[in-house]
Amino acid sequence: MSRRVSALIKASHPEPAVAVTAVAALLAWGVGHRPVGIILVALTIAATQLAVGWTNDWLDADRDRQVGRADKPVPAGAVSHRTVGVAGLVAAAATPLLAAPTGVPAAACITGALLSALAYNWPLKFTVVSVLPYAVSFGALPAFVVLALPGAPAPPAWLVAAGALLGAGAHFANVLPDLADDARTGVHGLPHRLGATGSGLAAAGLLAAATVTLVAGPPGPPSWAGLAAVAGTVLILATGWYVARRAATDGTRPNAVFRAVMLVAVIDVVLLVASGPVA
Repeated sequence: MSRRVSALIKASHPEPAVAVTAVAALLAWGVGHRPVGIILVALTIAATQLAVGWTNDWLDADRDRQVGRADKPVPAGAVSHRTVGVAGLVAAAATPLLAAPTGVPAAACITGALLSALAYNWPLKFTVVSVLPYAVSFGALPAFVVLALPGAPAPPAWLVAAGALLGAGAHFANVLPDLADDARTGVHGLPHRLGATGSGLAAAGLLAAATVTLVAGPPGPPSWAGLAAVAGTVLILATGWYVARRAATDGTRPNAVFRAVMLVAVIDVVLLVASGPVA
């Protein structure tokens, strides 16, 4: 693999891209998609993630240079600004095309989710409503997966609510490592207004609420496994917060909370898969 291709992949934010795509594929399996449907869902979600990641680095290139982000491929000169922008445009255009075989309702849903995510990249990340695109886009993701089933059944409200809560929590956690750099370049989204402590508490509360919704939302009483998942979520988030605080005192980038978010997302998907088809 050439250095340029490797740098382009890195500019796509591969860690969250792979995580969200894997979550969507597992979710598709859990709600009853056949193999072809799972592949279509995974490819569509992968395209949205690539579009959002590349567009983010394309828009943020000047800001990243200002704060010396040598770990970012564009400011480091590993890949050109134009290449990343074109890649983001191609991925965005591919999303509705990949989603088309899933039906009009599903394709419209995921296209709206992509537009919402792109609106976060610009201009909403700079505003007090910066959390809104995350809630909308992550709430739309499970809705898309269910709508893509034959007959386009309506997604359960608890499933959409859990996705929205997870997305909102992910926003606060994702911004935590960059609060100082963002403040230097004029980004004043909701997490920046709340500060590190407020954002950490918001992330923990929203993610815990997402897990509780997945445990209590499906018909029937919560299982012991579900209750154990709630307890595990609290433990994981508390550990992530503690490690992040220690990292902050050492002067390193506190990515532990974000990784805790990804682990909680896996727990939530396991809960959903264990509950069986939802439509």
